Amino acid sequence: MTGQDGNADAPARDTLDKATDENFPVAPFFLPRAWRDDLMAVYGFSRLVDDIGDGDLAPGGADARELGVDPERADDRVALLDAFEADLRRVFEPEGPEPGHHLLRALAPTVHRRTLPPEPFLGLIGANRQDQLVRRYETYDDLLAYCELSANPVGRLVLGITGTLTPERVRRSDAVCTALQIVEHLQDVAEDLARDRIYLPAEDMKRFRVSEADLAAPTANASVRTLIAFEAERAGDLLAQGTALVGSVHGRLRLLLAGFVAGGRAALASIAAAGHDVLPGPPKPTRPRLLREVGAVLRSAHREG
Repeated sequence: MTGQDGNADAPARDTLDKATDENFPVAPFFLPRAWRDDLMAVYGFSRLVDDIGDGDLAPGGADARELGVDPERADDRVALLDAFEADLRRVFEPEGPEPGHHLLRALAPTVHRRTLPPEPFLGLIGANRQDQLVRRYETYDDLLAYCELSANPVGRLVLGITGTLTPERVRRSDAVCTALQIVEHLQDVAEDLARDRIYLPAEDMKRFRVSEADLAAPTANASVRTLIAFEAERAGDLLAQGTALVGSVHGRLRLLLAGFVAGGRAALASIAAAGHDVLPGPPKPTRPRLLREVGAVLRSAHREG
């Protein structure tokens, strides 16, 4: 039993350790312990479903075993996502059997304590299913529809956990989360292309005369840089709507949401500092830049609040 439990815990550590790689703090120390625990439970879910969709699970097949997937199908992403959804539904059926995956067992108390609905979780799974089928996005609206599944549920879950969910805050949160998703896509153009995925709208690539071969180059030409700058400006406009969200809450939650918005702004600044050449590797914000952006967002929120 000890060895089996040790193997089961390994993917959890690998999954949760990725929180330190995000552009913004996932569950910072200044939050109440109950919030931190619930945010990390949601992060564990969202990170694991992304890892399934990207084929980035820890080696050894422990996650597949916990989900009841035949070891011979441990590399079948669709089968794993189907099993993960079935296991997730057990979280919302307290009278039935408990989930098989320990990250979902850890999520269950959060779901029940905060009365979280299944839709945001199902949306995140749906986004990863879409990733298995859709490799290109024709229009910006198509990309926004994808972000509605892949990013916006996370913000809604944060509002649900903190008891601050209102229609206006959801609207502002959606803008911030979509912006953060677009920023991540801009940072990861080369990595995504290696997976045969392009999240830059095809209509924009045509407009700026950017080909897929241009994206595969070691460095960006002028057309690619102009395209990245255009998409970055769009993301910045969405983030600007987030200041009102930050100003609508108080205390430590204000600081958390400021961190989300500041993380996106700092990442955009790092992309700009790289001359909008994202092809050599993801431009990452420095910690001093992130802290400066947090201060700027808080000052702006204070003026508007």
